[in-house]
Amino acid sequence: MSPTPSRTTFPACRRTLASAAALAAAALGASLLAPLPALASADTPVISEVYGGGGNSGAQLRHDFVELGNPTAADVDLTGWSVQYLPARPGPNTRVQVTPLSGSVATGEHHLVRQAAGTGGTTDLPTPDDTGNTNMSASAGAVLLVEGTAPVECRTAATCAEDGSIVDVVGYGDAVVHAGSPARGTGNTTSVSRDGAFTHSGNNSADFTVGEPTPTNGAGETVEGPGGGEPEEPVEPGELRIHDVQGTTRTSPYAGDQVIGLPGVVTAVNAFGSGRGFWFQDTEGDGDPRTSEALFVFTGSTTPDVAVGDEVLAAGQVSEYRPQTGAQTITQLEKARWTTLSRGNDLPEAVLLDADAIPQDHAPDHGGDVTELELEPDKYALDFWAAHEHMTVRVEDAPVIAATDGYDALWVTTRPDENRTRNGGVHYGSYDDPNTGRVKIESLLDRDVRPFPEANVGDTLAGVTEGPVYYSRFGGYLVRATTLGEHVPGDLERVPVRDTARHEISVATYNVENLGGADDQADFDALAEGFAAYLGAPDIVGLEEIQDNSSETDDGVVAADVTLDRLVDAIAAAGGPTYEWREISPEDKKDGGVPGGNIRNAFLFNPTRVQFVDAEGGDATTPVEVVEGERGVELSVSPGRIAPRDEAWNSSRKPLVGHFRALNRDVYVVTNHFNAKGGDESLHGVNQPPSRVTETQRHKQATLVREFADDLLAADPEANLVVMGDLNDFQFSTTLDILTGDGALTNPMVDLLDEDEGYNYVFDGNSQALDHILVNGALAGRVDYEVARINSEFHDQVSDHDPQVLRIDTRRSTSPGRH
Repeated sequence: MSPTPSRTTFPACRRTLASAAALAAAALGASLLAPLPALASADTPVISEVYGGGGNSGAQLRHDFVELGNPTAADVDLTGWSVQYLPARPGPNTRVQVTPLSGSVATGEHHLVRQAAGTGGTTDLPTPDDTGNTNMSASAGAVLLVEGTAPVECRTAATCAEDGSIVDVVGYGDAVVHAGSPARGTGNTTSVSRDGAFTHSGNNSADFTVGEPTPTNGAGETVEGPGGGEPEEPVEPGELRIHDVQGTTRTSPYAGDQVIGLPGVVTAVNAFGSGRGFWFQDTEGDGDPRTSEALFVFTGSTTPDVAVGDEVLAAGQVSEYRPQTGAQTITQLEKARWTTLSRGNDLPEAVLLDADAIPQDHAPDHGGDVTELELEPDKYALDFWAAHEHMTVRVEDAPVIAATDGYDALWVTTRPDENRTRNGGVHYGSYDDPNTGRVKIESLLDRDVRPFPEANVGDTLAGVTEGPVYYSRFGGYLVRATTLGEHVPGDLERVPVRDTARHEISVATYNVENLGGADDQADFDALAEGFAAYLGAPDIVGLEEIQDNSSETDDGVVAADVTLDRLVDAIAAAGGPTYEWREISPEDKKDGGVPGGNIRNAFLFNPTRVQFVDAEGGDATTPVEVVEGERGVELSVSPGRIAPRDEAWNSSRKPLVGHFRALNRDVYVVTNHFNAKGGDESLHGVNQPPSRVTETQRHKQATLVREFADDLLAADPEANLVVMGDLNDFQFSTTLDILTGDGALTNPMVDLLDEDEGYNYVFDGNSQALDHILVNGALAGRVDYEVARINSEFHDQVSDHDPQVLRIDTRRSTSPGRH
């Protein structure tokens, strides 16, 4: 490695937020979470309540419903209007479900729209004012009130905000269509609703609270909820204790019931955001390791009038809040009342998460939903967390294994010796070993008083970090810290790869994370600094996640010349080469990614060292083929796309193939961006082991790329072939086995790097490899490989992926002549 330079701080930009969505891998742009202007005005009705759990397991009501409210001073005729529904993650071909409206909604009153029925439930809605057949998600989705009945065409928050026919929009759970930020997700027994004044600030998360469904029609008729109204003020301990409510499985045996007189001491208060409330814990307990001794009291957007150390008696309705489909539920009290008996009490001792506390085994190999299984907290990590739900835990002198993200969260490990990487992360090397010592840390502290640390991998939270256990759809179980350890920086620095020698051809791959032509110049400058200062000016670069000239605006634009020209200019201005580029624009909304972004792969190349061998005719739908040319093996089109009409590439990026000539050698390069992992069941979800449903498409994609490689190498076994990019799968996955099987292609990351260096992406605290550079046998013995560690381990990253560089030594060619 080169000598370590002084540390350079990359400019912060929107990409800092993206690693926390992800997403889902895979995921999704943080720009979708930016606040938007209010879509409703003072002279229109609004959506006042949304419920999608009708007829589901545990539900009282048989039907889903949407309720409208009229905050204006006059009755409003709804004839010709509609209620429309989009799922949480709509694609370009997603069908919009439309329910036409009729009649009018009186001033200050409601309008009830009954939707589809489930197979369960015991209670009908009040007589609806309109009916439809929309089957809404119980946990996440978007409902739109539209002045018209034509299905909306928008699929993102930004594009829906620009649609003048949309009067109001409510996104809940992890819906990408919303106003401001989405309301909390719901469950089979909960809805999201506005207050009685139909308050509308333009921010769903602020305006809507989760609670028991209260469908109300235009006549003011409603239904009595299963809880039987508000609980009485608790004045003495009841028959139940918290551990009774929590039970020995993941859900409460009292879900949906009212409980009264639960004693405990307040251990933490969440005074910020729309998910406010407090945690309280029984100081005695039952000694059963399966039963948690703590609960969360949910108060919505109201800050509870309690303080840490208060002894309380609590009453309320027991509910199971599920942040999104497939997630674990959170047992909590809603519609709660409490009595404060005394103040300043000692807190229960926090459970120490030392190296032996959390079991090594992740979860039971059940083959399905583990919700109703009896917990085994001494055997499985996921059961350990469920059995300590809401209880106060602590870590001491915790090593940071994933940098602070854009939502003020980081990951530490309780096992300093478990699968550690060279830079201090935790290496993910097997589906069977997900590193159960990983712990996510968020903060309950006032950011103005105690800012969250901007930590990198290898830093430490020295001393004690403690707080209650909670659960999020992003990362699963976590600690909401009431005490944060001191941030002690490590020695992580960005280090440049070595220079390319004159006899070498350097090839790099870089996922630049949704870079579009309308993005801020700071985004381009930050990426350009990485190229100029750390990547060693590679001769050939395969880019992933290049968006069109209008970025995420869904306006029919597919060209990306502005995007690529701006990147090239920024690299040159930063002191790098003046690159040229090649790409093929996709068909509009056919290649996946953020709707309207028209994501694609592209090539950069340094014309002072490399010639691009153009072969005309390449377009979005024409497949590249291996043909015999005047010099031997050629490509039918260059650049070209591999089998672009094959179903394997539906709503997914097509591989880009290019023919390059450098140092009198022909090099064929395929840059890829395979199907993302965002649709897989989460490692922390209810189904164990989680199903990796997205890999089916990746296997088909890998097969097509392998077939192209086989065709090229059959025509010329000594051809120089590089297959690279964001393959969205691990070195031990079937996807990589398809590409490398029978030795057709080899993986230098596996062959040349030690295991503790074999990663280029950090997700949920696991340092893993999603990006790869593969070569054929003719190159395998004469390549050098490096990961440019400039992003994934740093809090100020400009992409969530680290680029990689492969260098080909032309002095050791296994074939004389043109290769």
